[in-house]
Amino acid sequence: MVYKKITLIGTSEDGFDSATANAIDRAEQTLDNVLWVEVEDLGVEIATADTREYQAEVEVAFELAD
Repeated sequence: MVYKKITLIGTSEDGFDSATANAIDRAEQTLDNVLWVEVEDLGVEIATADTREYQAEVEVAFELAD
């Protein structure tokens, strides 16, 4: 088996948990064979946003098709 990892950044105005869930949900909708996710970094955008934008950088691992 061969796996690939990619980095996604989920965002939400509701908090880090929601930002992480958004990234995972999107990965599961658009990628096949998602096996695990690792939260790498958390941050909050305040400079250019009207409200706080919570960000979760996640690394997604999935198995490549044969």
